[in-house]
Parts: sequence; structure tokens; C-alpha cells
Amino acid sequence: MSCGLGAVILVLILLKVQPEEVPVDLEALQADLEELQRQEEQLQTTLDKKTQEKANLNSQASSLNSQLSQVDQQIMDVSQSTANKKAEVEGLKDKIEKTPIAKTQDVIEDKNVGEENYLLGLKVEGKRIVFLIDMSASMTDEKLINIILRKSGTDAEKKKGPKWQRTVRIARWLSNRIPKQSKAVVIGFNNKTTSVGPNGWFQGADTGAISKVFASLDTLVPENATNLQNALQSAKKLSPAPTNYYIVTDGLPTAGTSNYRSLNPFSSCSSLIGTSSKISGECRVKLFRQSVQESGPRGGQPVNIILLPLEGDPEAAPEFWGWTYTTGGLLISPAVSWP
Repeated sequence: MSCGLGAVILVLILLKVQPEEVPVDLEALQADLEELQRQEEQLQTTLDKKTQEKANLNSQASSLNSQLSQVDQQIMDVSQSTANKKAEVEGLKDKIEKTPIAKTQDVIEDKNVGEENYLLGLKVEGKRIVFLIDMSASMTDEKLINIILRKSGTDAEKKKGPKWQRTVRIARWLSNRIPKQSKAVVIGFNNKTTSVGPNGWFQGADTGAISKVFASLDTLVPENATNLQNALQSAKKLSPAPTNYYIVTDGLPTAGTSNYRSLNPFSSCSSLIGTSSKISGECRVKLFRQSVQESGPRGGQPVNIILLPLEGDPEAAPEFWGWTYTTGGLLISPAVSWP
């Protein structure tokens, strides 16, 4: 009996000890699952974005590398081009240094003058060219005091005057640049005129005639007054008439050939009417204008003047410029070192 009761009690104890079943909350689990799925989707979206960004960065890096390669190539090309240009420049410099200077073929070789064909735009040209070379006393020097001193010197001393030596070189330069197909005449003038070389027209290609001009230049003596009118009249007497004039002088004239006593503008110019040996700057201007008006070329011939300035004659340049300008010629006053 007691055993049976014990057995019943034991069964009851065993049944009591077994756990009770817990009910499952499906809705909560479903919510958790959905939250996990949402987070997974967000993570996937983020991963996709990062993957795309990485791809973009890789593409940009590739593009930058390509651009960098292009820039490197351009730098190499420019460097090579620069090196080539430098080599070309050096080659040209070397060629220029080794190339002999071309010299003009002067009709008569003259070591005392330069070889330029042009002088500040002045070119010897024309069908018939007349050269008028001032050989008055003032052509010996640029300073009045030196001119006065040389007036009392010997002919040899006058011919050694620096300005006269330069005048001779200029006359040689001009003579050597007469076009071969042109004709020319050289006339020296002071208070009178004289032929320098042949008496009439000679051909530019005539070496014998130009040699005579050179020889004649060496015999001229710079002395006496400056009579431009006389020189212009001698030029107008040439037949056929000159087509181009070239004058080498140092200032306005100091003498003329007109009857100045009968000309009212010269009433105050005592030197021109024979009552004084000095002429003022104002009278020299009047004399120049009268000389050009009466004896200057009238057929449109260009007049070119090479002016070797004289101390104390400031009106010479503007007066000569006005004359050359109206004829279509040039006035130049070259550097003392030329030619």
C-alpha cells in the first residue's frame, strides 16, 4: 500500500517538474525579420554606392593617368622642338659668321669710302644726273675760326681741311654709284664753276671717265664765296637737260649773279650791292630763295642735298629741306664718320 502511494507521489513529482510550453509571438518575429531585411537592403544600397564610387574613382584615375601621359609627351615634344630650334639658330649664327659680306661692285675701286648703295633713303638714280659740289672756303672746316685761319693758308693746307677731305670722299662715293645705264656730270662751284672730270655727259659704266672725276677732285682747292645760282645756271645749260640733281654743300649761298641793286628785297643787303664784305643770315636766306626762283630746275627734277652743317648758319637746313621737299627729293645730313 505504501509502495503504491509512493509511486503515485513520484509520478506527480515527475509531471510537475516538466517545463511548461511558452507561446511564440509570431508578429514580433515577423517585425524583427522585416527590420533585418530593411537593414540588409540599406547595407546593400550603401555597398552598391561605394562600389560605383570606387569604379568612378578608378575611371578618373585612369583618365588622369592618360592626361598625365599626354602632358609628359607634350613636354617631351616641346623640349625636342626647343632643342631643334636652338640647334637651327646656332647653325644660322655659324653660317652668318662664315658668310663673307657682299660688296658692291664699284666702277672704280676706292678704299677710302664705304660700300653702302643707300644712305638714309638716298639713292643715286636718274637718267641724267648732275652733281654740284660746293668748293667754297667754308668747305674746309665746320668751325668758323678754323675756316678763317685756313683762308690765309696755302692751297695744300686748305685741301687738308677735314671737311674738304670728307667732301672729296662723298663725291667719290656718289660717282661710284652712278647707275651704269645713266649719264652724269660733276660740277664744282664756289664764286665760279668748274668741270670735275669730263666736260660733258659721261656714261656711268665708263671707268675712264670716273677715274678722271677722281683725279680732278684731288686738284680742287676750297676757296672763295658760295654762288649756288652760278652752279644752277651751269646745270641748266647742259644738253640734254639733267633729270636729277645732287648737291653737296654746307650752307646757304653768299654770292649770286642777279642785279641785286634793282631788287627791293636786297636793299638792306650791303654785301650783295657791293658796299660790304659780310652777309647776314637774313640776306643769305633771301639770296638762296632768289637763286632757286631764277635758276632752279623747273621741269619737276628731284633735287637731293647732302648737307655738311656750317657753324652759324641755322637757316640752311629748313630752307634746303623746303626746296628738296617741293621737288620730291631728299635732304640728308649724315654722321661725321660717313663715308
